[in-house]
Amino acid sequence: MEEQTNSGAVNPVVQPKPAEQPAAHGTSLWLKVIAVLYALSLAAAFVVISKGDAIRKKSPKDMDLAKLSGLSQSKKNAVAIVEIYGAISQGNSSRSWDHGSQQIAKRIHDVADRKEVKAIVLDINTPGGSVGAVQEIYSAIKRAKAETKKPFIARFGDVSASGGYYAASACDLIVAEPGTITGSIGVIFSVSNFEGLMKKVGYKNEAIKSGKFKDIGSPTREMTPEERKLLQAMIDDSYEQFVAAVSEGRKMPVEEVKKLADGRIYTGKQAKENGLVDRLGDLQDALDAAGELGGIGMNPRVLKESDPFGQFLSLVDSRLQPFGAKAMSEAMQTSPSLEYRWYGR
Repeated sequence: MEEQTNSGAVNPVVQPKPAEQPAAHGTSLWLKVIAVLYALSLAAAFVVISKGDAIRKKSPKDMDLAKLSGLSQSKKNAVAIVEIYGAISQGNSSRSWDHGSQQIAKRIHDVADRKEVKAIVLDINTPGGSVGAVQEIYSAIKRAKAETKKPFIARFGDVSASGGYYAASACDLIVAEPGTITGSIGVIFSVSNFEGLMKKVGYKNEAIKSGKFKDIGSPTREMTPEERKLLQAMIDDSYEQFVAAVSEGRKMPVEEVKKLADGRIYTGKQAKENGLVDRLGDLQDALDAAGELGGIGMNPRVLKESDPFGQFLSLVDSRLQPFGAKAMSEAMQTSPSLEYRWYGR
């Protein structure tokens, strides 16, 4: 617009500038996560709808009912793989995408309960772990076998020592690489003692306790003879449980197992020579053995756990944690624990 003055000159009217909007804040990480999850759900729904439409578009003429009714069971049936990787522990949460003993036990139950699964392969690559967590997996295998009568085959990767071997002893067959590290049958209770260091820096710990054994395993003082005797009895009891599990699973006399169960490690080849392993081979050999034991033949169809949603959440969860926080907290964990574990890894 223009404004005419008394002199006849025309001056432009200056419009006021609109108030500047505050700069938008960057979208928060959680909003991004929600947006990605929403996009994934839409994509999954689209795939399901597309498959449904394709099936409905097929006319009865296009479908060979004779073939449908006579589909080979070998094409439908499968062998499932359950992975047991890394040190075995109960885990710090109940999140479904974690790999604690509770989640592994649940996966064993779930795959064994599926009708098309005729055998289960445990792909094991672990140095072992805490006694309770290892026994939880062992019990899950025994329960699934009793309820479903389906065979379990253990496959050893780089390492299947101590607790890894304990879990495998519940299986019907063990397949290992010739160079696999296994064995380490035994139990350990590690206690750190920082008393000397504490004295140097002037630190003193005072424990007010309800009983003389309440702070057993304390890293701030020397262990007493009574405490050592008590812990040794606990170690011996856990060791006997391990030996009994191996004896039952490998069908070996207890005394024969004890000759092999002094904590030493073996290669897969040595383990086979000593009766701790049934066959030497790789994952495919284990799958073929599972197919044969499951009655569906060699080179079976394989069902491997694939949960993109869970994997995505696991990735997001790891990115939200401070860099190295989990590893640091585990490294700084000083509380003693009873373990079926090989400490070479």
